[in-house]
Amino acid sequence: MLPGPTNVPPRVMRAMIKPLMGHRGPDFKEVLSQVISKTKKVFQTKEDLFVLTTSGTGATECALQNIIEDGDKIIVNVNGFFSERLAEAIKAYGGQPLVVSSEWGKAPRTEDFRKIIKANPDAKALAVVYNETSTGVTVRSLQEIGKLCEEEDILLIVDAISILGGDKLPVDEWSVDMCVTASQKCLMCPPGLSFVSVSEKAWEKISSKKQHRSFYLDLPMYKKYMGDGFTPFTPAVSLFYALNEACDMILEEGLPARFERHRICADAVYGAMEALGLGLMAEPESRSHTVAAVACPSGIEDGKLRELIRTKYGIDLGGSLEKWKGKMFRIGIMGNIGSPEIMSTVSAVASATADLGFKGKISEALEAARRALGRLPARMN
Repeated sequence: MLPGPTNVPPRVMRAMIKPLMGHRGPDFKEVLSQVISKTKKVFQTKEDLFVLTTSGTGATECALQNIIEDGDKIIVNVNGFFSERLAEAIKAYGGQPLVVSSEWGKAPRTEDFRKIIKANPDAKALAVVYNETSTGVTVRSLQEIGKLCEEEDILLIVDAISILGGDKLPVDEWSVDMCVTASQKCLMCPPGLSFVSVSEKAWEKISSKKQHRSFYLDLPMYKKYMGDGFTPFTPAVSLFYALNEACDMILEEGLPARFERHRICADAVYGAMEALGLGLMAEPESRSHTVAAVACPSGIEDGKLRELIRTKYGIDLGGSLEKWKGKMFRIGIMGNIGSPEIMSTVSAVASATADLGFKGKISEALEAARRALGRLPARMN
């Protein structure tokens, strides 16, 4: 129950045992064509989409290095560990991050971005971490932010690494110019693939860029090779098999049903943790449907709690980062999860905290989770 890598369904694991094939031949060309077509449906985009053999950070770097020139002002929200990283990545490629800061546990508001855009009309892009994995916070105003960027004619870059496929994000409808995600989160594949979608508006910026700083992540090169149906460099062929199968599973379930399943499972976790007597780190209106940030009981350090849950109850949970170090833990609610995984996790957290001396309301926690999960249709359980 980590916030990545997540559990990989047996069906996806089996897909990877197919024999390898040459990545310059007609068989792989067909696999790549299928993968792109299906992944575009998950992104809900008709624009260009590229699959990279990198981690999610590779896709983020790809998006940034292809649009940033020295001194470009890029507006960026910072409300946790991974959005801090995004600001650092902007600096690394010569950009000037204009930071919209929010407290950890809170999301930036549209008005915050509107003010900084008005004060910096020469800003080239706005970069948003849609789901801050370190704090369990989702930027629920992303659709409004997309409209704002369209009105102000600046690019919108979205880091959706820990949420795409688990919550609503219609890339074209919300005017997202570059959206990045990775295989090991809600797409329920092993780590190793990442994705970047590119709008026509983003291509205009890329095409006018005077200096390209990367060879491996150069999008014009990807576009050129994709015109012939191939990748410019050696792809992780087995992971493409896995992605193809995972996309089939996602599309068979249907995106609305999938998003609802994640929401209900998240409600079950939040309700259970509160009933147990544990605090939640994210403000109520911004709580993520794919990762829950839960406060540790007073006097119990998160590493000790998670190690007990891992060794005694067989469940891995995510740890705390930076300023919240030792104070909280994270429960991943991503991909192939339902009632069995949620009830097992709630039970493990309740039992482990009791083992460490916390007098939680265990029966109330289990009942809260059971009640919430009762809203799942039978086929989702």
